[in-house]
Amino acid sequence: MVVQKPLVGRASSAEGSRQQSEAKKKSVETKTLQLLILTQFFPPDFAATGQLIEELAGQLGEQGVEVKVFTGQPGYAFAEGDAPQTEKKGRVWVKRSRTTQLFSKRIRAKAVNGVVFSLRAIWHLAKRSRRYDVMLVTTAPPFLPLLGFLANLFFGLPYVCLLYDLYPDIAVELDVVKQNHPLAVFWRWVNRLVWRRAANIIVLSDSMKNRIVSQCPAVEERISVIHSWADDEQIVPMPKEENWFAREHGLVDKFVVMYSGNMGRCHDIDTLFRAACLLRDEPILFVCVGGGAKRDALMADVAAEGLENFQFLPYQEKSVLPYSLTAADVAIVSVAEGMEELVAPSKLYSAMAAGSAIGVICPTGSYIGALLRDPNCGASFDNGEAQPLAEFIRGLTHDRKKAEQLGRSGRAYLETHFTPKIISDHYLAVIKSVVSQSPFISDAYHQ
Repeated sequence: MVVQKPLVGRASSAEGSRQQSEAKKKSVETKTLQLLILTQFFPPDFAATGQLIEELAGQLGEQGVEVKVFTGQPGYAFAEGDAPQTEKKGRVWVKRSRTTQLFSKRIRAKAVNGVVFSLRAIWHLAKRSRRYDVMLVTTAPPFLPLLGFLANLFFGLPYVCLLYDLYPDIAVELDVVKQNHPLAVFWRWVNRLVWRRAANIIVLSDSMKNRIVSQCPAVEERISVIHSWADDEQIVPMPKEENWFAREHGLVDKFVVMYSGNMGRCHDIDTLFRAACLLRDEPILFVCVGGGAKRDALMADVAAEGLENFQFLPYQEKSVLPYSLTAADVAIVSVAEGMEELVAPSKLYSAMAAGSAIGVICPTGSYIGALLRDPNCGASFDNGEAQPLAEFIRGLTHDRKKAEQLGRSGRAYLETHFTPKIISDHYLAVIKSVVSQSPFISDAYHQ
């Protein structure tokens, strides 16, 4: 007669694992999380990615997370001088690399600056990785997520990749490198390596998610789509008569079409220029605030065409943005052809916050054009559709109430979908999920 032994040990083991899992989740809810954010760009740098990270860090700090930001010295459109090496505001502590960025407007120099910053970040991780529960690593510079892979491999620190843009895909689209060039092939292989080991991958649109899944299907379940945002408390619509920026730059009595931010290789500036040519005799002023690789070329085109309906202003300090952005009647957002799955312009959300009507230049089917439909806050135009864009702008000059209504609709939609508080809740959920599932918990977490 064979007597089966009861599966007490196995059942007890399963029950014990379940209890440990529940205890760990409860611990995550009650203990202070220690988050490290790696990003090369951070205010006082003017880079939009850095400003978004600053706002995200502040929101997470207000929700009880201890946030440490390791970043570089200003180098992206910053006036002069170094920023403080360390800063602390609330629960957010900022540590800056000692290395000053040089010649940052040149592509090769930017790459060198990125490598130098990454080496400093590796040194920081080697000394302090055990202090953190999870790391959020950005694509600024593009190869920075590799540090997350190394930190996890050698120190056991779980990491979340925040992908603002996708390389080498962007470089291929810009014809900087060929599709089958060994560097591009190697870079894709590294990406797959990094993505597979990541605890989570945050992207800014469904189209970016689809692009990643097509290259690495194994990570589909670990990709979170979380949109960018704009600070609805800092950027508030205001009449031009009450706006010092509009008064100072002579914008009060003019119908202003504004492009604010980076005029880079990933943006369609030519369609905007050709629309302005069609509107040269209209009482419309095109104001370009910012810089970028295409700014000088646009200025040269404007001069060659003899256009007098353009005004160029430099990047503005973050404290000025609530006034510069709200001086626009129409805000322009653009994405170059082929870039719709690779970049996600944050200026769209700022335009919504400012209460401006929005004109988007993007490829057909882009998520940005689709994003305008629900709030009904503007119109989208395919790359090269200068005539329809010009007609849209001209129509709003003759129907100011419609322009104001489009602006109000965008503002209302942002308040219910894309505020810092709403979006940071999504980030916090991802971070807590990663920590609760990770076998690695820092020493600081238990203190």
